[in-house]
Amino acid sequence: MKFQTAFFSGEVSKLVIFVITGLGLMASSCVGKGGPPLASPAFPVGIQVARSVPVNDITEYVATLKSRDSAVIMPEVDGRVTQIHVRSGERVSSGTPLMQIDPAKQQAAVKSQEDTRTAQVANLKYAQQQYERTSGLYAAGVVSKQDLDQTKMALDAAQAQLRALDAGVQQQQVQLHYYKVVAPMSGIVGDIPVRVGDRVTSSTLLTTVDKPGSLEVYIYVPVERAPQLKLGLPMQIVDSAGKVIAENRTTFISPQVDDTTQTVLVKALIANSNDKLRTAQFVRARIIWGTQQSPVVPVLAVSRIGGQYFAFVAEEQNGKFVAHQKPLRVGEMVGNDYVVLDGIKPGDKVIVSGTQFLVDGMPVMPKG
Repeated sequence: MKFQTAFFSGEVSKLVIFVITGLGLMASSCVGKGGPPLASPAFPVGIQVARSVPVNDITEYVATLKSRDSAVIMPEVDGRVTQIHVRSGERVSSGTPLMQIDPAKQQAAVKSQEDTRTAQVANLKYAQQQYERTSGLYAAGVVSKQDLDQTKMALDAAQAQLRALDAGVQQQQVQLHYYKVVAPMSGIVGDIPVRVGDRVTSSTLLTTVDKPGSLEVYIYVPVERAPQLKLGLPMQIVDSAGKVIAENRTTFISPQVDDTTQTVLVKALIANSNDKLRTAQFVRARIIWGTQQSPVVPVLAVSRIGGQYFAFVAEEQNGKFVAHQKPLRVGEMVGNDYVVLDGIKPGDKVIVSGTQFLVDGMPVMPKG
């Protein structure tokens, strides 16, 4: 009994398959005899008309910040450091002593020069007395004119020698002043790499004094864009997230090209009242060359295949819409949109949803 039931079920299945196959053949034969083909339904998609917006033509460079009020402190004389009066990070005013270099040798030189001057003062006094005595004798007719002239020459030589020694003493005293290193301006003391007991020369870096305030940004622009450079171009400093933290306009354009890097130096002043920026810091600097009208498309409508950007556009053909894939050349992002440099023009109907199911030439139906 079970065998008969299974046999009967198998026969019914074969009959159903036969009927379906026959119906399929009949439908295909009808089409072959001139019947209308079955049209595929249009795929519903969301569209957005590409609009033209003003877009800044921006180029970003790696730039360097330099202080306009920063002094590198180096000694004027050679010697050994005997005292350090300040600490790194300390605020000082102009003339504040920073360090002391052992002045013993120079003090001895000043003392020797002063003693020589004292001796010369005595010589000058004696020459003056001799001249006055000879002048009296010459007036009485006791000595000759030649004797008078000789004493006058001795007096003049003594006076000249004293003036030379006065200059020498002053020079040695000025030199002694250099053994005390003072701040040339008000500011903040930087790192102090030397220690008490170190021997320093005129090429030794003692420390720096930086005055808080404005900085200067150094931007090196490739020579290819040099013809577009002009004073007053807007410039921005941005952080790692692209947020603008400072901005101004260019104030200097170098008339020469760096023969090593083939770049042109551009400078701009940067306000740094909140001390977010530091001297010698590398920053991201943007130069805004101008503003132009460009179409934008949503980021979600753009796909990237093999490094090339694409977007689907709904184009009307015979009263119906067909999806066409367009290669794009995109620029910067403005909010959630790409700036399109080439491939889409304002007014194009950009497909923004369902793009993952589309192929080029597929019928579509804009929703809404």
